[in-house]
Amino acid sequence: MTGQTRRRGAALEDAILRAAADQLGETGFAGLTMDAVARRAGTNKNAIYRRWPDRLALGIAAYRQIARAVDPPDIGDLREDTLEMLRRANRHWSSPLGLILRELMAAAGGAQELMGRLGDQSAEAVAAPWLIILGRAVARGEASPEALHPRVATVAMVLLRNEFVTRGAPTAPDETLVEIVDEVYLPLIRRRGEQAGRS
Repeated sequence: MTGQTRRRGAALEDAILRAAADQLGETGFAGLTMDAVARRAGTNKNAIYRRWPDRLALGIAAYRQIARAVDPPDIGDLREDTLEMLRRANRHWSSPLGLILRELMAAAGGAQELMGRLGDQSAEAVAAPWLIILGRAVARGEASPEALHPRVATVAMVLLRNEFVTRGAPTAPDETLVEIVDEVYLPLIRRRGEQAGRS
């Protein structure tokens, strides 16, 4: 314990985040307390409060530590790439890590508020892989350049997120993902191309 009390800076911060991530994994956000994390990290609450003002800020920092960014799929077909992205998101949100994300979202007061606090999970960062997928589709001639807009690119993801946030679904059935892609996303992409062609 003596060695632990001498930790400073990045080493101490890393120990606290690891402890918070472990606590989140075991108990969810409800069980994430400054006391529990301090005990796990072998430090005191003051060291935590100096870095994170409250347990929500700590929980978000810990979530960022354990959430991993993945490269967007490149199957070579817009429909299949979009479905694969939705299936990955569905698996993530249905997992224990996804449950933590939904708990953090509720504690933060909604998806938009949480995205703002996540920093690298901002609207721009969330849109980036979708714009890559859409950009590849434009290069293949599957979509019009006018479709390359962040709000258009992320429509499918927003609709899937609504299944979890507004309907409280523990997971979305695959037919829902197919419906989002075939009935909403692809028609929207095609419509943008048609509008561009008429102008």
